[in-house]
Amino acid sequence: MRGKRAKVRDIKPDPKYGSVLLGRFINYIMMKGKKTVAQGIVYDALAIVAMLAKRDGLAVFEEAMRNLSPQLEVRTRRVGGANYQVPMPVRGERQAALSFRWIIGAARAKKGQAMAKKLATVLFEASQGLGDAIKKRDDVHRMAEANKAFAHFARFSR
Repeated sequence: MRGKRAKVRDIKPDPKYGSVLLGRFINYIMMKGKKTVAQGIVYDALAIVAMLAKRDGLAVFEEAMRNLSPQLEVRTRRVGGANYQVPMPVRGERQAALSFRWIIGAARAKKGQAMAKKLATVLFEASQGLGDAIKKRDDVHRMAEANKAFAHFARFSR
């Protein structure tokens, strides 16, 4: 490994709800440094979700994150000249990062609506265990389940 490991930065909680997780999500939504635009999109989406679910938007967001967090993923290991897909548990930080990525990917794939509306739809579906983001999580779990036979190679990991 070259150089030093990057230090983990402290991420400030979002100004409206005071949630660090939501602050990180806003940073993932942000493009070209336009944080206020990203905040507007996320807060509008949470307001729409609150109307759809008839409860607090932040609670729906947190439930969607719980539903989307993957427990296992496959990682490639090279053992004896062959590459194996080895199922491994997912760390907490990576669980959140993957969940954010799947939510944003599913929202951006939808066409013909404002980003806040698309994001609200994806979050609402994910909180109910439905939608494209949940399908992505299920695909990752299915892949890990299919490669369970190679789990004994996990101990060689760093």
